[in-house]
Amino acid sequence: MGIQEDLEQCKNRAEHEDVREPLMDEQDGSFAQSSSKESARMVYLSTFVAVCGSFAFGSCAGYSSPTENAVREDLSLSLAEYSVFGSILTFGAMIGAITSGPIADLIGRKGALRVATSFCVAGWLAIYFAQGVLALDLGRLATGYGMGVFSYVVPVFIAEIAPKSLRGALTTTNQLMICGGVSVAFIIGTVLTWRALALTGLVPCAILVFGLFLIPESPRWLAKRGREDEFQTALQKLRGKEADISQEATEIKEYIETLERLPKARFLDLFQRRYLRSVIIGVGLMVFQQFGGINGVCFYVSNIFESAGFSPSLGTIIYAILQVVVTALNTTVIDKAGRKPLLLVSASGLILGCIITATAFYLKVNELAIKSVPALTLIGILLYIGSFSAGMGAVPWVIMSEIFPINIKGVAGSLATLVNWFGAWAVSYTYNYLMSWSSYGTFILYAAINALAIVFVVTVVPETKGRTLEQIQAAINA
Repeated sequence: MGIQEDLEQCKNRAEHEDVREPLMDEQDGSFAQSSSKESARMVYLSTFVAVCGSFAFGSCAGYSSPTENAVREDLSLSLAEYSVFGSILTFGAMIGAITSGPIADLIGRKGALRVATSFCVAGWLAIYFAQGVLALDLGRLATGYGMGVFSYVVPVFIAEIAPKSLRGALTTTNQLMICGGVSVAFIIGTVLTWRALALTGLVPCAILVFGLFLIPESPRWLAKRGREDEFQTALQKLRGKEADISQEATEIKEYIETLERLPKARFLDLFQRRYLRSVIIGVGLMVFQQFGGINGVCFYVSNIFESAGFSPSLGTIIYAILQVVVTALNTTVIDKAGRKPLLLVSASGLILGCIITATAFYLKVNELAIKSVPALTLIGILLYIGSFSAGMGAVPWVIMSEIFPINIKGVAGSLATLVNWFGAWAVSYTYNYLMSWSSYGTFILYAAINALAIVFVVTVVPETKGRTLEQIQAAINA
């Protein structure tokens, strides 16, 4: 029975690929035939509107670092209360990630973007008007929920509207805009009050709300819902008035019918032997990505620099700029260098960055070579974030999209995303407690986890560059 099921799955996957490739080629051809500026503008405009959600995501993530001291002082928060405030964002994101798929399927991609934006707006206003810890935490929880929905819907929407020739470049703008949102929050947070910084989070939300009135819904979602007229209209807008979309429209509908025929996976199916290694790879990469300490460093980088005696404003600005630059460069080499090399180089850099930072704090605690502490801390943290942006930041998400069979991709992807957000919450919540226990010990712990990540990548993770989905599955199941 297991062999027969595998044969059926391969047949379904082959059918899926046979449908998918003509669809993608035809999308590319249609777009090329309709070289009008109008069609290009609509695709670019739709992408720009969607990635405003990515920027809003980054604004939420970057808020807590430059505001820690001011918020604690103004509202008389204890370290424990601020740790809850910082980490509850990721708890809200976990809820958002779980519900994002059903919401996007029920009310559409644009509808899901509106829901996420509404939560972010409510959250930022609650933070702005907060006079105590309850309103502050509720606002942070709401913005976290919006983050979780954005994390799923934005890349899905872009992938569903973009032609093949532009899909890769447009999809990378999601990660770039997240980094951009974090970086802008870090930089302007050094000159604005914490309440004013909360109001700046409303800007991308406002652009997104108004922009959604100007762009079409995802044609794929409309076709899946059986809304034929709206599907044709949306596709025509995206490909241009003069484009012949008849064949592409047929391919999209056949593709959706093929997906509908695939067996519906349940959560317990993920633990079947034939799926287990894929799940271990996808979930394992998310565990190492988060527990290597990234959200502790990202959420509290300003405090790290201040504790080491380096200018928090200058350090945060340098950190923010480096993060964007390295992330942009990474998008140009991921298909050339391969996934595993980038992960290994990235994890090695993370270890070295943690060791340098740990050394700086050890010297400070023991009052040895005090003058070298600020410089060592700066080098360690910049090496850490540069290394993370070079591989461990984006590559686990790329591999996750490649290793799961199509019939379990939704359930398995939800599990991996949930684990990722749980790790983000755990690290951001425990960071301040760990630093109170031992500043240098915290970074030694993160270094050890990143060392385990290297072992995991070498022994478990396959190289997926340049392989078809069938080849990847064969390598995983070998």
